[in-house]
Amino acid sequence: MAHGQKGEVVVETAAAETAAVALGSRVLAAAGQGDMVWGHLAVRDPEGRGVWMKAPGWGLEEAGPDRGVLVGWDGRSLAGPDGVHKEYPIHTELMRARPDVNVTVHTHAPAVNAFAALNRPLLPVSHDAVLFAEHGLPRYTATAGLVSTPALGRALVEALGPARACLMPQHGLAAVGRDLAHAVLTALFLERACRIQLTAQAAGEIRCWTGPEESVRKAAECWPDSQMWAGWRYWTRRVGHAETR
Repeated sequence: MAHGQKGEVVVETAAAETAAVALGSRVLAAAGQGDMVWGHLAVRDPEGRGVWMKAPGWGLEEAGPDRGVLVGWDGRSLAGPDGVHKEYPIHTELMRARPDVNVTVHTHAPAVNAFAALNRPLLPVSHDAVLFAEHGLPRYTATAGLVSTPALGRALVEALGPARACLMPQHGLAAVGRDLAHAVLTALFLERACRIQLTAQAAGEIRCWTGPEESVRKAAECWPDSQMWAGWRYWTRRVGHAETR
């Protein structure tokens, strides 16, 4: 373990958390959700000091343990590099409000942005889409710009409510989960669901999708923890990481 000092704050750099940030970021990039140096994932600090993120200026695929930053609840860098992403309030405010959430994701997935521009509901036309059946897929409309203040972060919290993910029109997505597997796969499934619906709409009018009650049942059948972890292990293998769980 290394130690870092920022002003009067002395903290121990958590190897597990920086490694988790790096792994989750690399999976998002491998799945096509990278956007040069923009987009980020955060992991809750187990000691309650804030959240761990990658340093700004690096792509998701470039995230590594030495580029992990402990961001305090007030946005200060407490350990690691000095820089902090401007949109840190996405993560600090979501985790402050949702004790059930330990990992948060924000990316600029192209299919999600394209779908959000249509202002249409996400229809359960695929296995991916039923993941969002229980709580719906809300839209964040407080700003189309950067979520760079705690107030805008709290507006995102309000928009998301108890849901797994939120569209951020003209911007991207926010996704949450109790661990890396659930948060990252939620972001991946949302992008796939949007892409499938866009493909169907491009061919003509959508005529067939799963109803609300069956969608909730189907989600429980298709996406229990065992299947989320199976999907996660697949992606960790894709990026060359030996996931042991």
